[in-house]
Amino acid sequence: MSTENSAQTRVLKPCLTTERQLSYGNKITMIRTTSLRRFDSGIPIRMCFDWLVTGQIIPTNPAASVRGPKYVVKRGKTPVLSADEARQLLDSIDCSTLVGLRDRALIGTMIFTFARVSAVVNMSVEDYYQFGKRSWIRLHEKGGKFHEVPAHHKAQEFLDAYLACAGLEPDSATPLFRTAVGRSDVLTDLQLSRRDALRMVKRRVADAKMSRKICCHSFRATGITAYLENGGTIEKAQAIAGHESPRTTKLYDRTNDDVTLDEIERILI
Repeated sequence: MSTENSAQTRVLKPCLTTERQLSYGNKITMIRTTSLRRFDSGIPIRMCFDWLVTGQIIPTNPAASVRGPKYVVKRGKTPVLSADEARQLLDSIDCSTLVGLRDRALIGTMIFTFARVSAVVNMSVEDYYQFGKRSWIRLHEKGGKFHEVPAHHKAQEFLDAYLACAGLEPDSATPLFRTAVGRSDVLTDLQLSRRDALRMVKRRVADAKMSRKICCHSFRATGITAYLENGGTIEKAQAIAGHESPRTTKLYDRTNDDVTLDEIERILI
């Protein structure tokens, strides 16, 4: 092999940076990696040699057989409230004000529908409706999809109290959960964002003297865990939560936590 060909086939030694250059003649290709974790898994190495094979610099990819570590999650990291803690949080909200009724209705809807916070704050007044003898909740899920679930009697109680106090017209296309004017008890016509909802949850959690790690997604996991503890099935929980796979629903299941703790306490020394 000539010196020129040798220079063309030279592969620069990878380094622990997010940007590496591969030179081939006068061409410079920038290979970017999103994180050092991807580098550790061997993915950028395979990508590097794939580029060389595509450019007909080398005949085969010597790193084709390299496999990165598998990332398997069997238990989610979202903090979960017990049934008593969820009741404590709801009871701690001052419902003598309109903002308090709004906050209780928002948290209650997330708990009793297993809904994402974005699906709840995107609701319009008309998305809480009566069908037959039951009230229903229409959630605005990802990708423009709608997911309808029956309203739990407590969620219905919270929403009815909020709507009555706010004076919102039924079947209206206006936002259901709205922002407040500063620290007052007056609501605007603007939709509450999920960031606003998170700030509200953090404030309510602090007032109840509970863990600051609790977030909006905790209520989704709390509702699923409470449902399973009371005899519900993963399949039904999946349908209520709108998950594509039961594996995703299983990540929110914390019913085995108490069992594990009881078994650990059997270690008597």
